Amino acid sequence: MNEKYDVVVVGGGAAGLGGAVTLARSRRSVLVVDAGDPRNATAEGVHNYLGREGTPPGELLALGRAELKAYGGELVSGTVSSAQALGDGGFRVRLADGGQVLARRLLVTTGLTDELPDVEGLAGRWGRDVLHCPYCHGWEVRDRAIGVLATGPMAMHQTLLFRQLSDDVTLFTHTAPSLSADEREELDAVGVTVVEGEVTALEVTGDRLTGVRLRSGEVVAREALAVAPRATARAGVLAGLGLETAELEVGGHVIATYVPADAQGATSVPGVWVAGNVADPRAQVIASAAAGVGAAAAINADLVHEDARAAVAARRASR
Repeated sequence: MNEKYDVVVVGGGAAGLGGAVTLARSRRSVLVVDAGDPRNATAEGVHNYLGREGTPPGELLALGRAELKAYGGELVSGTVSSAQALGDGGFRVRLADGGQVLARRLLVTTGLTDELPDVEGLAGRWGRDVLHCPYCHGWEVRDRAIGVLATGPMAMHQTLLFRQLSDDVTLFTHTAPSLSADEREELDAVGVTVVEGEVTALEVTGDRLTGVRLRSGEVVAREALAVAPRATARAGVLAGLGLETAELEVGGHVIATYVPADAQGATSVPGVWVAGNVADPRAQVIASAAAGVGAAAAINADLVHEDARAAVAARRASR
């Protein structure tokens, strides 16, 4: 693999495929390098995606890959180990298997990693009945017994959002800062039960969440549990290009890291764009896909102007 592409897209989720298809439709040579481990792999379906409501994540990606191929784009399974800026403004992209390709521009859509609370049994239920986003999965647990595991400053906000979906919501204070008197009054007014004490494990029966176990040994029956994991940008490939992540803070607590970029995804390194959760930890699937499309349009415009300048230079040289 020593080909040169107009654009190499690192990451083949919604943002990467959205950008790659847009570029291929503009007749750009595009290569997508995808490790095959999307953030939402364990989810039953993608929601709030107009026209694709409830589509399993793997099926949505398969549709996107087929669209990319139909427009002449290429995709390889693998991981990018590093990217190096070259003197001509392009990049050398090295893959973990030893292969390498050249690219005029880079679009990095590597997403993020959810760092889950250390509670026995929680990770195994992630994306099923352990949830984080009421907009992504709230409808599916409506009117059920929902718990919220408080680990940071978003617990109160998250609790109120899930209370909109069910009359039976319990907030487990767990390791979060103590609730203020005003917060307790508000929760009491909307009918939310507050349970003090650290949560140590989840109870699962017949492959379903049935309860939350406290350190005291008490088990509180619950059918779904909302958590607020810390989101860490998968930005290792960008480190060699001099790009660092920034911290997203809420109430003085870091809840995520991300790669700073402008509204179209351009980073501070010329020729490098980012899109999706690596740049916006809060973006849902449809927003990530849209960000990929926007970044692709900006990349294509940049290349169009570079091509025009090169054509002018060639014409002048031939006179």
